[in-house]
Amino acid sequence: MLLLGLDIGSSSVKAAVLAGESGRVLASAFYPPHELAIQAPRPGWAEQDPTTWWDCVKTATQAVLNQAEVKAEAVGAIGISYQMHGLVVLDENHDVLRPSIIWCDSRAVETGQRAFEAMGAERALSHLLNSPGNFTASKLRWVRENEPDVYRRIRHIMLPGDYIALRLTGEIHTTISGLSEGIFWDFKDNRLSDLVLEQYDIDPALIPDTVPTFAEQGRLQAGAAQALGLPAGIPVSYRAGDQPNNALSLNVLRPGDIAATAGTSGVVYGVSEEVRYDPASRVNTFAHVNHGADTRLGILLCVNGTGILNSWLKHQVGGSLDYPAMNTAAEAVPIGSDGLLVMPFGNGAERVLENRDPGASVHGLQFNRHGQGHLFRAAQEGIVFALYYGMEIMADMGISPQVIRAGQANMFLSPIFRETLASLSGAPIELYNTDGAQGAARGAGLGVGYYRSFEEAFRSLRVLQRVEPDLTRQAAYQAAYGRWRQQLLGLLAS
Repeated sequence: MLLLGLDIGSSSVKAAVLAGESGRVLASAFYPPHELAIQAPRPGWAEQDPTTWWDCVKTATQAVLNQAEVKAEAVGAIGISYQMHGLVVLDENHDVLRPSIIWCDSRAVETGQRAFEAMGAERALSHLLNSPGNFTASKLRWVRENEPDVYRRIRHIMLPGDYIALRLTGEIHTTISGLSEGIFWDFKDNRLSDLVLEQYDIDPALIPDTVPTFAEQGRLQAGAAQALGLPAGIPVSYRAGDQPNNALSLNVLRPGDIAATAGTSGVVYGVSEEVRYDPASRVNTFAHVNHGADTRLGILLCVNGTGILNSWLKHQVGGSLDYPAMNTAAEAVPIGSDGLLVMPFGNGAERVLENRDPGASVHGLQFNRHGQGHLFRAAQEGIVFALYYGMEIMADMGISPQVIRAGQANMFLSPIFRETLASLSGAPIELYNTDGAQGAARGAGLGVGYYRSFEEAFRSLRVLQRVEPDLTRQAAYQAAYGRWRQQLLGLLAS
């Protein structure tokens, strides 16, 4: 059996086909070749057209099916990974009513904060494990308050992955994990949150029914099958948000396991068996993909401005330099970048900063001292320092990494980035040749019953590289982080 995984990102849509028995990747493709546009009609807003995601799914899927080893008739299951926290609203005909308000949009911060204060911090956190903040429920309330004509026409709300599943199967569902990422799930009462629905005056009929994360969730309908180049009737048997799915792709399923990503945004994701929350809601707790009879919660730290900062520098400052050349220039600069500090917070309100949006900034710049390489290194150090700032919060919740697992991609391709993170945290980093689309494919194999256990699904996963902390330079990294942290606290206090 072949397994098809789809990863619906905000930068591109990726498809991968795995041979079920061996776990070998037979084909992968992404579309578009450039980054998907994110519309920002106003400062702090971020929107995308969901129909564009579907167009990208069709193109990426057709690309993998055109590769030599892939036979469309052998595809036995489809899995979906998707960008978390987005809001998609549909009318009674399943037509999209407005662009999706995606994960990095910060327009609903004040909406969520008002709700948090009205509910009471202890009551909200004990039931939801998070403040309503800038999550999907708050975005829906924002639409109600600011676009009443659109809101009156809404018959279904969903997450990006739910929308793609609808286009594939014609069926409207979500998962408990998905409801929890939208702050619609009550962990104390183990059901859809009356607390949130009542506070925001949301009709529960707008919320899709749930299906298990790993299970047949519908079958590929004829029109979608024709558009993709696949036989009709293939089961869609897995869906999950991108960060829980990334953890799955790295076999991060047990309490104490840690996964990390550093694409557009940066995430550290730890699995816990205890129902815990951060009193300031700076890191978030969601139902993990294997949450059920046994408590499995994902503790998620997110920094919005990570890879997008490095990309911005490449295009605005790097000139003709590619990423390896930028890394070479940065490697000539000592730890701490000769006092140059970069705050990477330039991609919307930062949860780890209690929903503040200080923007990106550069501190300590000396024209006669600092050059391109200093800026490149200080940016990478700033990204790691921002992640480590959040990891200190996670440590207070009992999540302290012994090993950090990550895909060999994005910022983890940079020696400076991974060595700074390993040495500052003291945790080795294990890099794997996997990604979200591969994780979704393995999830599909689990959901359809092809794999009988997680162990069987991940028997082919191998460590490509292990990065050990450099203990001889750990003090230098810690001193540099201390200066950066002091600058951040001063910035937040001003």
